[in-house]
Amino acid sequence: MNRRTPPITLVLASSGTVVALMQTITVPMLPILPEITGSAPADVSWMVTATLLSGSVATPLLGRAGDMYGRRRVLLWALAVVVVGSLLCALSSALPILVLGRALQGVGLAATPLGISILRAELPPERVAGAVAMMSATIGIGAAIGLPIAAFVIEYVSWHAMFWVCAVAALAVLLTVRWAVPETEPAEAQRFDYLGAAGLATVLVCLMLAITKGPDWGFTAPPTLMLGGAAVLIALGWGWYELRRPEPLLDLRVAARPAVLLANLVALFVGFAFYANSLSTAQLVQEPESTGYGLGLSIVASGLCLLPGGLAMAFLAPVSARLTNRRGAKTTVALASIVIALGYVVRYLASHALWSIILGATVVAVGTALAYSALPVLIMGAIPVSETGEATGVNTLMRMVGQAGSSAMSAAVLSHLVIGGAPSLDAYLLIFLVAGAAAVCALVLALMVPRQPLALRVPGPAPAPEPV
Repeated sequence: MNRRTPPITLVLASSGTVVALMQTITVPMLPILPEITGSAPADVSWMVTATLLSGSVATPLLGRAGDMYGRRRVLLWALAVVVVGSLLCALSSALPILVLGRALQGVGLAATPLGISILRAELPPERVAGAVAMMSATIGIGAAIGLPIAAFVIEYVSWHAMFWVCAVAALAVLLTVRWAVPETEPAEAQRFDYLGAAGLATVLVCLMLAITKGPDWGFTAPPTLMLGGAAVLIALGWGWYELRRPEPLLDLRVAARPAVLLANLVALFVGFAFYANSLSTAQLVQEPESTGYGLGLSIVASGLCLLPGGLAMAFLAPVSARLTNRRGAKTTVALASIVIALGYVVRYLASHALWSIILGATVVAVGTALAYSALPVLIMGAIPVSETGEATGVNTLMRMVGQAGSSAMSAAVLSHLVIGGAPSLDAYLLIFLVAGAAAVCALVLALMVPRQPLALRVPGPAPAPEPV
């Protein structure tokens, strides 16, 4: 075993946490950005949308590029792009530059699938599950701790300082990855499917725009319907093209295997449930006391309500790995879905006291940690090592689509169920019901996944493709 193996997991997990943190850092800034940039609230929302769009495109494409050209090399380039994006935001107050910088930051979301594929290739088989669990959990950990950190820096320093922190953190992990992580052997020489990449990027941009901007434009408005229809039509043409390629961008035959397909659907529903928890908690506790249910907390205090959940996700990743090794990834994901659903039962029944709100949010975070840690292992049992980056990239993408759908649902509910200019308690209760139902759907799908060996096998030759 390489003497540099011990720090690899910690280094890669740090990179995943840093880029995941950038998903939520703009949430506390949204109320003040219209005044700072001289723009309308609908325009500043592009600072969130841009990150989701670029991340959704970069995650599967860079995962595939890493499998072909070297995962460490692609990861370093992704982190370099994050540094540039952070510097743009730190140095400017012009909205177009801020949106561009946020789009460049979103490219870093590919760090998680790239890190998972590096760990699978470099670590001994008995250590893979634990390392992958930690790496996968960074998506939730970074998102959970990002809000309180950003709120504190913005309130007590400045909003520009938050982006300087991001730039320094991204540069630090880039240098650490370059020092500690060896380059993995790329796959046999292949031609990158540029036309397939352009088609997939177009599908994802149309889909994510329809989901994220639907609450602003209206879900039945012509732009939303046109983008949704375009996503479906282009996806059909793209799928037809990919199935006939000898070296496709994404192997749809592998993606259609029950274990892979069902795991991706579970990721979609778990991502939906997780993000609803973060969004609703931060806003619920900030509602004024005059609403009859709000607590009137500050931005910093509301962010701290999510901190126990973020810490729980960090500490539970090793627990999830042990459970997965003993009982299998399928059992872990099913248990995680039950825990998430129970968390929303708590949220639905007890949303008036601060302690019960934090308890419910933390229970949901615990379930999310178990699910996020086990999902990559569930997929890796059905794919060859050479396609790990591609497959885990798609799984991460499905979580992001779920998060985008959750954000759109929450925005629509909170804007329609209003009393006295503020969302009613019924609006939050409806969000909890829908998110709890998503967890139940994840449970049903997890139980349908074919049973796999309890431990990951030693990587070997790629299996022959299975017929669709």
